Amino acid sequence: MERILIIEDEESILMALADDLSLEGYEVTSARDGLKGLEMAKEKGHDLIILDIMLPKMDGFEVCKQLRQAGVGTPILMLTAKSQEIDKVLGLELGADDYVTKPFSPRELLARVKAILRRVKGTHAEMDVYRFGDVEIDFKKYEVKKKEQPVYLTSLEFSLIGFLIKHQDQVVDRSTILDGVWGREVYVLPKTVDTHVGHLRKKIEDDPANPRHIIGVRGIGYKFTA
Repeated sequence: MERILIIEDEESILMALADDLSLEGYEVTSARDGLKGLEMAKEKGHDLIILDIMLPKMDGFEVCKQLRQAGVGTPILMLTAKSQEIDKVLGLELGADDYVTKPFSPRELLARVKAILRRVKGTHAEMDVYRFGDVEIDFKKYEVKKKEQPVYLTSLEFSLIGFLIKHQDQVVDRSTILDGVWGREVYVLPKTVDTHVGHLRKKIEDDPANPRHIIGVRGIGYKFTA
């Protein structure tokens, strides 16, 4: 049974999420403030963290930042305010895997949860270790090294690079990437692919502005080359 930690201070939202996820067969734990959530999230055994941004004691951005700095690789699904694009961008920059905008439907959130958990399982199942240039990716251990130095990737970034590697030297359009990485049942804007590719390039390319491995093809999508 997969375990999900919800860090949310609004009781109505927290209870609704906990009920919906429990009915789907997930084991749910929760925290009502950022400090407690951070403490619980550092404990091993969670498969996913649902993290609100506006929290007492410590906001969601800081929780996310501290978790990633501590080497906690558990996927994080952030809950953001409506139309706050800067919240989404900052959350992804700090290491969140995906986001859902409030107000959201239970169906949408469950679809995102299932997509993230499926990505993690799929990445583990399909690949072991892959090397290109001065980068080594261990998909089983969720570890990346560049020039022998550790590099942190989110679970979504692992899935994205894994998908591109699987289609090595092929031009893959954004819609195909969305279906393969996010899933057909999840609605995500095509520009989200560009955002995550940008983050990935910063981590694995020597010169992200002039990438050698993740090549953009104008008007279509991307191509990975070793």
